[in-house]
Amino acid sequence: MAERMKDPFGRILNYVRISLTDRCNLRCVYCMPPDGVPWIPHEEIMSYESILFLCSVLQDLGVQKIRFTGGEPFVRKGFVSFLGDVRKNFPSLKIALTTNGTYLDKWAKQLAGLRLESVNISLDTLDPGKFHAVTRGGDLQDVLRGIEGLRETGQVPIKVNMVVMRDYNLEEVPTLTEFAREKGILLRFIEFMPLDSDVWAPPSFVAAEEILSLLPASKSWTPLPADQGTGNVCGPAREYRSERRDQSVGIISAVSDHFCARCNRLRITSRGVVRPCLFSESGISILEDLRKKDREQVSRGILSAAEAKPDRGRTEIPPLDRKENEPGQSCRMSRIGG
Repeated sequence: MAERMKDPFGRILNYVRISLTDRCNLRCVYCMPPDGVPWIPHEEIMSYESILFLCSVLQDLGVQKIRFTGGEPFVRKGFVSFLGDVRKNFPSLKIALTTNGTYLDKWAKQLAGLRLESVNISLDTLDPGKFHAVTRGGDLQDVLRGIEGLRETGQVPIKVNMVVMRDYNLEEVPTLTEFAREKGILLRFIEFMPLDSDVWAPPSFVAAEEILSLLPASKSWTPLPADQGTGNVCGPAREYRSERRDQSVGIISAVSDHFCARCNRLRITSRGVVRPCLFSESGISILEDLRKKDREQVSRGILSAAEAKPDRGRTEIPPLDRKENEPGQSCRMSRIGG
């Protein structure tokens, strides 16, 4: 059995998020600026071969779950074939994806045979006009078809992530909740996080407590103990179940009530930089060691990042009373990995 990786505060790190690309077919307002960002040249990112080697090292370090993210992972050529290689080489590994959902309809049947733990889909609104605006050009129907295609396979658990923003989609909290209940999928509300100082502003922020108050009043919602939820026990979402027991929702309160004490993850960017925390300003590059297949050095880099994991990443988040034009955290979600 692999030795468990821990940080200096005793937290077991058994979950890693790997960004496969910074590229995306959408330009969501909380992820990148209106004109997009210069894409990282392909030769500067990890190859699929390097990522497979990385998965082997991570498994040896006790990692049990890997989530592949972007950008949008499906825009990288050969992604689904690569997932098949991961499953073949690491049959016991829990594999999950985060996607904007626009390509799911095309690949649903292939994904169904890969024993994925979950596919998380970003969906902030059911209004086509709002969706087009927040994604800067996206078509809501592409995502809805993708969700339906994946549901029809009956083999892939689906989660929908909604970033809640005041004056944009706050009033849709009940609507998305009912949509998720009808589809039999888990809905997770996410506080708008200040990762891009040119986009995030306190007036847009909605705290978890307010989100909870907007859940359908026809139901009573009870918080679940961590070991009774449908997600990871050490995951970021606080889960609530309706009194009818016909639905659960999660709320990720990264700003108002941080989950640092139960954080169990590291992040690795497409450039092979291990980030101890989502809000870390820097990380440790393992790209060249991956290319050399130097297992010892790759392990050392990952363990060094684990040792650098802060007690509370939230200390780097700008205060809620920060003025709109005041400097703050500025790191593109498309580069880090969503």
